[in-house]
Amino acid sequence: MATEGLLWDREEHQAKKARPALSLEAIARAAIEVADTDGIPALSMQRVAGDLGFTKMSLYRHVATKAELMAVMIDTAVGEPPRLDGVSGGWRPKLEEFTRLLAGTWERHPWLPMVTVGNRVMGPNEVGWTDAAVSALSETPLTGGERMASVFLVFAHVRNTQSTAAAGTQPWSADDSVAATIGDLMARHGARFPHLRKAMAETGDVLDDNGRRFGLERIFDGIDGLIARLDKNS
Repeated sequence: MATEGLLWDREEHQAKKARPALSLEAIARAAIEVADTDGIPALSMQRVAGDLGFTKMSLYRHVATKAELMAVMIDTAVGEPPRLDGVSGGWRPKLEEFTRLLAGTWERHPWLPMVTVGNRVMGPNEVGWTDAAVSALSETPLTGGERMASVFLVFAHVRNTQSTAAAGTQPWSADDSVAATIGDLMARHGARFPHLRKAMAETGDVLDDNGRRFGLERIFDGIDGLIARLDKNS
């Protein structure tokens, strides 16, 4: 079965092929548990089958490849898309709530930011998250392309500032041994990097979240400015 069929016709697939003791849902949940606990490198068909008490060949009755398993894992892990229609105050509070929920989902499943990139078939839950974000801008004068580009920009920024995805890219804001080493190096060699040393001394709490809040505010300010210009010219 092609990946899109597996993702979008899961109920039919489940009814036809699932046995009481083993199901596509159970396989996906077990795989998610492996990824959550030990990371994606630990994921294998053999590992999942063993955790479920089945042979690897039993899994192949439900998912043909590890790539198909990953696709189902992603759509299961992201869960039902959020509903933003109950958030008042316009598009900005809605997108703020969306980013909070998105970041929370990625924190619960820290492997998601790394595997939800590139050209691939997405499932209905994941598409629903994008639809929810676009819906926040539905009452604005932005074109469809501008609404989608705005959402992709928000997704990219949240991904880039996620603590797990950004590990190793923000050493001056991370609270770990790497940050301590960088601090020591800057103390001893800071004269070579005067502008960075000065900026680091003045960061305050701006980088406590890898700059997520600062970046989102600038992105939202930019969208707000574009909307204001469109309203003025309409």
